[in-house]
Amino acid sequence: MNHETVVYVLKKIDKDPQKASDFFNWVCDERGFRPSSSVYSLMLRIFVSKDLMKQFWITIRKMKEQGFYIDEETYLTILNMFKKAKRASDVVGLTHFYDRMVKENAMDNVVQQLVDVVLRVEWSDEVEKQLEGMKFPISDNFVIRALKELKSYPLKASRVFHWFGRCTYYEHNTVTYNAMLRFLGRHDSVGEFWGVVEEMKNAGHEIDLDTYIKISRQFQKFKMVEDAVKLYELMMDGPYKPSVQDCSILLRGISVGDNPDMNLVFRVANKYVAMGQSLSKAVYDGIHRSLTSVGRFDEATAIMKVMRNAGYEPDNITYSQLVFGLCKAIRLEEAREVLDEMVKQGCIPDIKTWTILIQGHCAANEVDKALMCFATMLEKNCNADADLLDVLINGFLSQKRIDGAYKLLVEMVNRVRLKPWQATYKNLIEKLLGVRKLKEAMNLLIMMKKQNYPAYPEPFIQYISKFGTVEDATEFLKSLSVNEHPSSSAYVHVFESFFQEGRHSEAQDLLYKCPHHIRKHSKISKLFGSAKSDDTTA
Repeated sequence: MNHETVVYVLKKIDKDPQKASDFFNWVCDERGFRPSSSVYSLMLRIFVSKDLMKQFWITIRKMKEQGFYIDEETYLTILNMFKKAKRASDVVGLTHFYDRMVKENAMDNVVQQLVDVVLRVEWSDEVEKQLEGMKFPISDNFVIRALKELKSYPLKASRVFHWFGRCTYYEHNTVTYNAMLRFLGRHDSVGEFWGVVEEMKNAGHEIDLDTYIKISRQFQKFKMVEDAVKLYELMMDGPYKPSVQDCSILLRGISVGDNPDMNLVFRVANKYVAMGQSLSKAVYDGIHRSLTSVGRFDEATAIMKVMRNAGYEPDNITYSQLVFGLCKAIRLEEAREVLDEMVKQGCIPDIKTWTILIQGHCAANEVDKALMCFATMLEKNCNADADLLDVLINGFLSQKRIDGAYKLLVEMVNRVRLKPWQATYKNLIEKLLGVRKLKEAMNLLIMMKKQNYPAYPEPFIQYISKFGTVEDATEFLKSLSVNEHPSSSAYVHVFESFFQEGRHSEAQDLLYKCPHHIRKHSKISKLFGSAKSDDTTA
């Protein structure tokens, strides 16, 4: 069983890590499969995503025993997963293992010697002669390590890759071809990418599914959608076909552009159907999304009819796309009518559909009509969320209606116990301070603390040091902590800011109002000592 087949099977069963583990062990023990570093990395991601840490650490030990290593990308991906899950011991364990592995791996020094030569000057016959004279111990692992070190220089990585291939004692295989492709899927090296694809096809190798998914996402990220579609067609013609989910994600990637190319949309859909697949709801939605995004509403309506005939009833996803397209075309009345049509069809608009409609009105500078839609939504017992509140707040702020934004946020927090996004609080606080509304901004700071958000002192300190009174500073410091005194560092920052603005007397008056432990704090004593020294010198 070859590399591409093993990766294909693992990607198909990665939602069941025990099954993936059983298959991996079977194919290695019973069929003699020798996993590459990329297959091991895939297994590590499968185990971490499902919290199977025993298998995770066993796999890491196997990698080390067989001379493989955890590459930096895999290490950082897994480390971030551990941090998000707040698994401190695993963070420490993985970091320790990775650091020790880097130190112990003698290959690092040899790879670095190669990289230094390649990056020092432009590629030439002289560079090739120098590399030949260094007698590198070329293996799949060595090639992959070298390519990863050169990932920021894809054209030089391609030169090195082909130089490896010309060495009489080494021949590229599926693993190294796939590794090379992952570094070439960019604007500045896409020509080389397709050249390597052609080379590996001629050599009888295939792009593995994990590599395809990574490169496809990369193409979409860089807005290289035509290349993403070409790659999808290539994979669909091969033995390791992308899933319906991959098709749906690609259609979404095409549709999010300012002016989606419908030719690309239909190329994807037609290739999917040509392979004997019937269109799924997700694929229909992908086509519909692109049509509505470019304002081809008659064709979008026709697609909805075809969907129904195929047994798929339009849902909130489908209707939300239509609402979004109509709002984008500033056909807001028609967008509102879509929600009435939804109800007639037995599909109750959800919060996302309402949010898209309201955001469309705000984007068209029709905030009052957005508020009317909001009121209608509440009447229909659809509860607001932090996303929708942020949309409305930004709508108010775009019209410089800062008081209205403030009143809405306070009302939603007090009446329906909504918890706004931290970014919403911060944005509104900055706007309030910009129009000298310190009291209102302070109230938001207190609300943030009550909802367990960290304090946001920076704009207050800047504002109070320039425009505020000693009483303002005192009230601000009280608001930083709901149940206890703020930290000494908060006092230090306020005093420093007063001194920077030359307001020494206000700083002195504030000091008299501070708790005893703050007045005697070493940093604050030093700060006032320096200020007195400056005054004496002056």
